[in-house]
Amino acid sequence: MSTQQDKIKELVERRAVARLGGGQKRIDAQHQKGKLTARERLALLLDEGSFEEFDMFVQHRCTNFGMDKVKYDGDGVVTGMGTIDGRLVYVFAQDFTVNGGSMSETMAQKICKVMDMAVRNGVPFIGINDSGGARIQEGICSLAGYGEIFERNILASGVIPQISGIFGPCAGGAVYSPALTDFTVMVKDTSYMFLTGPGVVKTVTGEVVTQEELGGASVHASKSGVAHFAADNEEDGLETIRQLLSFMPSNNREKAPFKPTNDPVGRMEDLLNEIIPESPNKPYDMYQVIGSIVDDGEFLEVHKSWARNIIVGFAHMNGRSVGFVANQPKVMAGVLDINASRKAARFIRFCDAFNIPIVTLTDVPGFLCGTNQEYGGIISHGAKLLYAYGEATVPKVTVTLRKSYGGAHITMSCKQLRGDINYAWPTANIAVMGAEGAVEILKDITKEEYNDMFCNPYNAASYGYIDDIIEPRNTRFRIIRALEQLAEKKQENPWKKHDNLPL
Repeated sequence: MSTQQDKIKELVERRAVARLGGGQKRIDAQHQKGKLTARERLALLLDEGSFEEFDMFVQHRCTNFGMDKVKYDGDGVVTGMGTIDGRLVYVFAQDFTVNGGSMSETMAQKICKVMDMAVRNGVPFIGINDSGGARIQEGICSLAGYGEIFERNILASGVIPQISGIFGPCAGGAVYSPALTDFTVMVKDTSYMFLTGPGVVKTVTGEVVTQEELGGASVHASKSGVAHFAADNEEDGLETIRQLLSFMPSNNREKAPFKPTNDPVGRMEDLLNEIIPESPNKPYDMYQVIGSIVDDGEFLEVHKSWARNIIVGFAHMNGRSVGFVANQPKVMAGVLDINASRKAARFIRFCDAFNIPIVTLTDVPGFLCGTNQEYGGIISHGAKLLYAYGEATVPKVTVTLRKSYGGAHITMSCKQLRGDINYAWPTANIAVMGAEGAVEILKDITKEEYNDMFCNPYNAASYGYIDDIIEPRNTRFRIIRALEQLAEKKQENPWKKHDNLPL
């Protein structure tokens, strides 16, 4: 019989083998592609020494096609818990060196176990995907595994933050779990997401397309909006995930962590008193406004390259985590279109689910017109943004900088959609439409008369629709004070099984 020391030696040796995944040769191949291994990724993502692995010795149960003769401990995924900035998270990282990271029944069980633990303990869940899709040898069992994961993604939505990293190929059923999570981070040149690869596309449609053209990080970050972030490399992607998490609470019952700052609450920015051009048709850069008012000028933008006519992202205001939504006059004059509406609505709903106040900076001439938008369903998509603002119960502070016309004015967190505090700069024009369009309809009024009557903030303020007209350079102080006032806000929506968002 083996001695205790022999058994301990065996454990150490088996752990060493398990940590090699598919073996050193495949690890080297992974490195040659510019990719890290699953364990290397987790080591960079998590605080040093914090990772505790679960199910290291799990093996698949498949006997088809000689699979019973080829088994690896861990079965292609590393799962466990660790900390990021001292906060507990549950994680998985698929191991491409083992059967191409393909989904098996046991892999799904491992992932589901840590997902269940994350929900039970009320902490974020992070998945690093690097998989060729379903393990064909296991047939329907691999597909059932995906279904089990999807169900947990759905039930965890709005309960705990879910973040997906795409650090390699992600095809077929594998793409839908990331799509169900809150944020997706891809890596340029090495990660791909598509339902079917270029070969199948060519066979079915005759279309010739590369992996990068079909589902690369740049494509999904700028054209489809599937990816929220496109990182330059894996290290950058993992740091982005860490940054994201710093703005979020661990679950929907908590508030986001406080970040101390030395940036004075009452800091004035004289730049803002001069940033609005004299000409109403001349653009300015909304990034300058955001950078001038947030703590230390730090802003983590979400969906930076997609629907650039609207800006969304996270910042801190006097240490509090805040979600920003802002029209960008430099791109399409800041007009709302289909993609901008979808982008902002999704972000607002995330903030509302996780108790993050929303600051809206408005300069919007309206919704984009034309057949492309109408045929594409701009009415329904615009309604998503309207719905998201109206449904949100977190503190909402709105500042109108310049234009706020028509239906777009209503949509951008107006008082009637339960905006809590609505400010305007003296340069604000709040009206049904601009002077040029209005005089064409009204006929018996000049542009100057229309501007004097409607295109100023005082008309809206006279009805109480604007709470105060503020000096631009004081914007940081006024927003912070409004957020402090609203810190303990309590507001509930009528009971319902669930809403019926206009999809």
